[in-house]
Amino acid sequence: MSDGATSDQSAMASLNAAKQQLRAAMKHKLKAVSHESILSQSAAVFTTLRHFQPYLDAKRISVFLSMPSGEIQTDAIVRDALVAGKEVFIPYLHKNPASPDPPARVMDMVRLRDLADYESLQPDKWGIPSIDPATVQERERVLGGPDAQHYAGILLDFILMPGVAFSINPGDGAVMRLGHGKGFYDHFLSRHSAKAASLGQQESPVLLYGLALSEQFLPPSEGAVPVGPLDHPLNGIILGNGEIKGSHSAK
Repeated sequence: MSDGATSDQSAMASLNAAKQQLRAAMKHKLKAVSHESILSQSAAVFTTLRHFQPYLDAKRISVFLSMPSGEIQTDAIVRDALVAGKEVFIPYLHKNPASPDPPARVMDMVRLRDLADYESLQPDKWGIPSIDPATVQERERVLGGPDAQHYAGILLDFILMPGVAFSINPGDGAVMRLGHGKGFYDHFLSRHSAKAASLGQQESPVLLYGLALSEQFLPPSEGAVPVGPLDHPLNGIILGNGEIKGSHSAK
């Protein structure tokens, strides 16, 4: 093994260790956040989002569906977007069709038909409302499957993302995100960008915004989220105090 390869492996191991350490610290920190605080912060995020022009202008959006605790609750956002007539897509995990190539499971975004469809979703083992796998083939999907020709023109223009921790890059104002370690969003975003390129768009048109409890944001005095070359920066973040931060934070 060359010195360069050894150095790369060492750097990756250090990066992964730093991420795991921050995840553990955030898990401990979030245990102390009350349910009442989570609901209050979620309401503040929703109020800000409803007056945020990029959200108002978006026609085809993706919204994560929340765990019962430890993160911003998105129920009100999903309902508002559906009532407003937006096309709303939610994450769906499935076996990688390119398997045995890693990763074993990948994420697509699957469209909700309407409010009744959303309300019919059943919670999974983590308490997250989830799409019935039996209905996936009937639904619009961003990346598609064996019948992907049917979905050839679908691209998202606004994605609301979860995360464990967030910080701001002081150089360009981009938001750094620490996920749960599975790489689902980063892999999806790479494939979404590739799809945009295949449709003749040099850059993916999608805006990426994190939603975070105030406790999940690291101010400069507390350091920064460790990131590697495969970690996608976000355009901005909406915090539980209603504040928007990032490179596209104008209201």
